[in-house]
Amino acid sequence: MGKPVIVVTLSDEEAATLKMWANAGKTEQRIAVRSRVILFASQGHSLRSISREVGLHVNACLKWRKRFLQMRLDGLRDAPRSGKPQSITPDERVHVLRLACERPSDGSNAWTVRKLAKHFGLGSTTVHRILNEGIIKPHKVDYWCGKSPDPEFEEKQAAIIGLYMAPPENALVLTVDEKSQIQALDRTQPELPLKPGHPKRHTATYKRHGTTCLLAALAVHKGNVEARCVDRHTHEEFLAFLKSLYRKNPGKHIHIIADNFSSHKHHKVLEWVSHRRRLTLHFTPTYASWLNQVEIWFRIFSRDVIKGGVWHSKEELVKQIMHYIKHYNEHRAHPFKWTYTGKALAV
Repeated sequence: MGKPVIVVTLSDEEAATLKMWANAGKTEQRIAVRSRVILFASQGHSLRSISREVGLHVNACLKWRKRFLQMRLDGLRDAPRSGKPQSITPDERVHVLRLACERPSDGSNAWTVRKLAKHFGLGSTTVHRILNEGIIKPHKVDYWCGKSPDPEFEEKQAAIIGLYMAPPENALVLTVDEKSQIQALDRTQPELPLKPGHPKRHTATYKRHGTTCLLAALAVHKGNVEARCVDRHTHEEFLAFLKSLYRKNPGKHIHIIADNFSSHKHHKVLEWVSHRRRLTLHFTPTYASWLNQVEIWFRIFSRDVIKGGVWHSKEELVKQIMHYIKHYNEHRAHPFKWTYTGKALAV
């Protein structure tokens, strides 16, 4: 008869922490694996079953289960190792971390590991370890949505989201914008195709065959895109695009959502809109063009068409763009669903 299976009992806090460690992409792999060992143990799995699931030897699974039972969450971390004592004092470590958060005096924007190592007379590996322990990444830049200065932010945001969530009866909600300066780039040598062991390769030198501007309108509740390519993106092209959208959708009240680009607010555009009973123009709040859903489609378009493209003429570029949009509408178009479920963003 086999040994009875030891079931590890977890508190709610311990279970939540272990799940976070096991699933978070930024958790050290060894901590993630050890967390999975304990989670399986809490579900009544035997050591052999846990070993198969996580890929550790049975003895290693036993070790981490014992460590957890003795020291709980702290037991999953590596024990201090014997060896030469640290020669860098805590104050020196703090000094490295503090300086890494400041702008260098040499005119560059951020410190590198080598610069910090030279400044303090330390090894690059030592500085790298100090930065990792302090979770400091001078080389990395993230972006976030800053607070909009628009005094009507709440009203504009509510109006646009209201159109997304509950459009009026017999209404068509279109989000409109342009993607300008799409370059028809050609390469000076033929493209080397993708093959096993080698990515698709282009020469670093290129030729320009002109640029085009893509005007696009996304139908929010259907997902299809109406678009045209133009040579410029002034108010004249934007107004002509609005007129074409108006003519193509008779009998519907059209709600156009656009950002605050100058051509969208040109007095001739606003004057024409004011004389159309079936058309309402909504502007996103200042610095909040992310509310415009066509930006989501532009990201898909840029990934699928612009990235890595090679064209021998502007006409060839325009032809590919329009072919892509036609195929997208026929086979891929669908309403976008925003799935953010986190805390409300500060505004």
